[in-house]
Amino acid sequence: MKLNREHYLIFSLMLLKLVIHLLTMHTYELQRDAYLYYTLGENLDWGFVSVPPLIGVVSKASTSLFGNTIFALRIFPALIGSLSVWLIAKFVKELKGSTLAVFIACLAFILSPAFLRSNALFQPVSFNQFFWLLSFYFLLKMIRHQDPKYWIWLMVTWGFAFQNKYSITFVIFATLLGLLMTKHRKLYWSRYFLIGGSIGVLIILPNLIWQYTHHWPVVSHMTELAENQLANVTLSGFLIDQIVMNFPGLVVWFTGLLFLLFNKKHRDYLVFGVIYLITIFVLILTSGKSYYTLGLYSMLFAFGGLAIDLYFKKYLKYAVLAIMILLLIPMLPLSLPLLSLEKMEEFSKPMAPIVNRWEDGNVHNIPQDYADMTGWEELSEIVINQYLSLPDSIRKDCMIYAENYGMAGAVNFHGKKKGLPQPISFNDSFILWAPDSAKNVPMIYVNHEIGDIDKLYDSVKLVGAVNNPYFRENGLQVYYCTQPTDVLMPFYADKVSELKSRYRRK
Repeated sequence: MKLNREHYLIFSLMLLKLVIHLLTMHTYELQRDAYLYYTLGENLDWGFVSVPPLIGVVSKASTSLFGNTIFALRIFPALIGSLSVWLIAKFVKELKGSTLAVFIACLAFILSPAFLRSNALFQPVSFNQFFWLLSFYFLLKMIRHQDPKYWIWLMVTWGFAFQNKYSITFVIFATLLGLLMTKHRKLYWSRYFLIGGSIGVLIILPNLIWQYTHHWPVVSHMTELAENQLANVTLSGFLIDQIVMNFPGLVVWFTGLLFLLFNKKHRDYLVFGVIYLITIFVLILTSGKSYYTLGLYSMLFAFGGLAIDLYFKKYLKYAVLAIMILLLIPMLPLSLPLLSLEKMEEFSKPMAPIVNRWEDGNVHNIPQDYADMTGWEELSEIVINQYLSLPDSIRKDCMIYAENYGMAGAVNFHGKKKGLPQPISFNDSFILWAPDSAKNVPMIYVNHEIGDIDKLYDSVKLVGAVNNPYFRENGLQVYYCTQPTDVLMPFYADKVSELKSRYRRK
């Protein structure tokens, strides 16, 4: 294929997106969830307590290729962001958009604070957003060509998306209902719908079997999420975030939405606008987090780029490009880890009620993601030093316990090179890997407080604490526990048995 100026433009935009993340990926530590997903890769299975299996596979692949490093866990989200730029360009070209339409759509994505943040984190979110966009692309192909064979590609995409994050069910529901509400409902009357559906079910079947055999952890996880986090989601906050997340590209995506809903010349694409509205409505009804919608906006960027090029005057088209760049500049520190945490606190103070409101509903000193990207190395160093200070005869049997998956995952990640065992935790998927019984051996205990540990050991000594005002777990303490009591083994066995029973079919 002969390359032209448009191909070079798309490649340049993809490279720009990638370089942005390469230059900023080492400013802060890994985010809390990344440590969990890293550990999932060390314990591969067809499912986990809070997520499907794909993120574990990506984790294992990335660390196998690039080692136990921050680069390994951040390069794939950066690459998927770059690939999203290419797919948006493909989307616009499928719509017969011009090179300028491609440029506007892709730049809106690149300059989006939300997508900059997403593609900087090792989470299923980046891959989820890409799968949403890919499914919309195949839907577009099916509609434009009136070719039901694309059901197969669409269902395969949904299948892998399901293995990455269960929120793809929102898109599946909205797409199937949206098609039913438009003239494209005739596409259902094809054997390819059944063939594609069958393939999709086969792709997700291993995880469904895993969920069944483990007593549907996703249900208990969603219940816990609703009680602890979604309860703090407000309608006003949700709607405000829809504007703020992609504020520099607001003109682009909102123009795209208006184009889909009201442009009579392009009624074939109305279904995409309907899908957007249905998804938003369902997420509002279920108190979904505001960022759950992000996968919709890359599709709207594509339609917005097309609409702006078709209907805006020339000077307005270039004004949109300039405005996007100018609007992003003051928001860059909120989008990417550019500033020190001290400077980030000062920067975010005027906007604190919006940008520093955490999942607990309270306003803090810095954004939550950033508070989850510091303190872990300090914690791990305390644990590692204590473990390595022990005589070999004690060290080989010493247990490490951490109260939540962030603590346990961080110690596991940073301690692996030093030969530390995987920590025990009763949180998230760590409970599945915890041994069923404990030995009467010393323990390094990580928690904010002693809790019941003084009933299990006669000697509990504080050996260190994290002192970092920007760390969400600030004040976290590390204890070295010796002289186990007679209570330790039965207490541990009963606790683990009780917790694991939640994931065993009776």
